Amino acid sequence: MGCGLEPGGVNAGLGKICPAASDQSFSGINSGKNAGRFCWAVPNTLCLKDRQGHYLEKREKCKECDFYHMVLAEEGTRNLRTKFLRFVHCRQKESSFLKQLRRTLIKPGKRFVFQGKEMDEAYIIRQGACIVLVEKNGRLYPVDHRSEGDLVNMSALFTGEPSMAHVEAESEIDAWVIKRSEFEDIPKNDPDLWEFLTEIVANRFDSKRPTSYRTIGNYLATDIIGRGGYSIVYRGKDLVSGNPVAIKMMRHHLVLDSDFLARLKKEAHIVDMLAHGNIIKVYDMVERYRTIFIIMEYLEGESILEIIQRHKTISPPKAINYLVQTCQAIHYAYCSGILHKDINPGNLMIVEDDRVKLVDFGLACSIHEDDDIFDGAYPYLAPELLKGERASLQSEIYSLGISAFEMVTGQRPYPEEDSVLFTRMRCEKEIPNPEQIVPELPRGLNQFIVKACKIDPAQRFKNMTEALELLKR
Repeated sequence: MGCGLEPGGVNAGLGKICPAASDQSFSGINSGKNAGRFCWAVPNTLCLKDRQGHYLEKREKCKECDFYHMVLAEEGTRNLRTKFLRFVHCRQKESSFLKQLRRTLIKPGKRFVFQGKEMDEAYIIRQGACIVLVEKNGRLYPVDHRSEGDLVNMSALFTGEPSMAHVEAESEIDAWVIKRSEFEDIPKNDPDLWEFLTEIVANRFDSKRPTSYRTIGNYLATDIIGRGGYSIVYRGKDLVSGNPVAIKMMRHHLVLDSDFLARLKKEAHIVDMLAHGNIIKVYDMVERYRTIFIIMEYLEGESILEIIQRHKTISPPKAINYLVQTCQAIHYAYCSGILHKDINPGNLMIVEDDRVKLVDFGLACSIHEDDDIFDGAYPYLAPELLKGERASLQSEIYSLGISAFEMVTGQRPYPEEDSVLFTRMRCEKEIPNPEQIVPELPRGLNQFIVKACKIDPAQRFKNMTEALELLKR
């Protein structure tokens, strides 16, 4: 950057503040971060020794700036946008949806998206760049920048709501036009395309984006904190209460599956019914951008799996504490008519004061529900589930027993290199006695693990009260 006022720049320690980082006239500008990213769009910024005017006055000059082109190059080559563009190129001949895309050329300076106007088309930029402007009290505020590979005016496709900002071409733009009617006809059997669309929606909630772009109902997404096969999870904030929340955005290709969608809505309903200190809270569910967002309690901590990976084992007193709390959570859910079906160290979060939170009820089912979905963390599944039997309290107890074995020994009870042998041993051979690996293991904890992991469900604990009595001895 020519001015040297970026964080860590040569002039950054001289008490000067870059206007691009400090301009608070509109909350979307940079969010006070990344000085220089929009310096060409903010009035009175320095470029070398010259103080620039309003962005409209300097737009032509900035287009020749090396830094401006460096930003374009970085945005076009370092993230998913170019991947999406390559994907469109390689799939256009075989995808019925992509075949319908038409090309358009937009002249520099032309406004092609209008704030407050309902539009039925969006644009994928093949070449060129544009600026996003929010009009407020008669003034225009530059809030974002789009370039090669970006999807512009996404709300026209996903929500049908009026555009939240104007968009003007900075250079000549070569773009594909997507009509909402065409978008709604994307075949459900094109998971690759839906996966890219998930990433584009996820990119919208990136912390570098304007605040207005990162709202989902009454919630604001701030940072991505996790990615999985089912979802992308954000740290967020309730805009009404100001409280922190976690926002789980489900991947689009999964939401298209009606069975999965029904299970997902059931998860939110199930956890919403459960009010227990050791079970994560679900506050809300929002349908937006053709997917579902589940708003949950934000947990500051780490999973038992992460603790095991870091420390190898968990001390017996701590393990007993965690197991007692987990038993209480499972007991409460069971008494409420719910089985979790995926008890494992990754779904047991440890938060402040060593409190356990049972998370991820995505596979949960009613005790009396005929649920034949074979899922869950495979090494923790009870032998009877591998044989096709229904989940029960005893299968929950088995999963917790394997988790307990791993907590205190740092390993799971069966060798897992050969999947066929692994499955056969679980159904035919009892687990090794944990005492043989950890001789100093308290007797009650050892007995709990051995009994919880019995191959025959009838030999396990009949209920959680019995299990808790043994753990508390």
